[in-house]
Amino acid sequence: VQLQASGGGSVQAGDSLRLSCAAYGLTVSRYFMGWFRQAPGKERGFVAVIKSGGSTYFADSVKGRFTISRDDAKNSVYLEMKGLKPEDTAVYYCAARNSRRVGYSYPYPVAGEYDYWGQGTLVTVSS
Repeated sequence: VQLQASGGGSVQAGDSLRLSCAAYGLTVSRYFMGWFRQAPGKERGFVAVIKSGGSTYFADSVKGRFTISRDDAKNSVYLEMKGLKPEDTAVYYCAARNSRRVGYSYPYPVAGEYDYWGQGTLVTVSS
């Protein structure tokens, strides 16, 4: 299994970016697909998740600015980020959890409850 995150870059505050996560060896529609981020000196934190049924959840800090979507034909998940702020600067990781697994932190899994992780893509937002 491999998750390849891409799309990061350096932008100005207020700009937009679209991150992609291409999955190999698993079918994204059968997994909870999450995005997490880790800023320098901080722990990895939840950003967004799309469950196998299509329901989505977002961290309060990104609600209204970020959207998560899935393209089953391309077996990929996307994180559309608008109105970026300097505090969004971090390495962004995509992660996958088999939807058939039971016993996760409702309503969405926390970082330790995912099965697979991508390598991360760096987003830098300057003011």
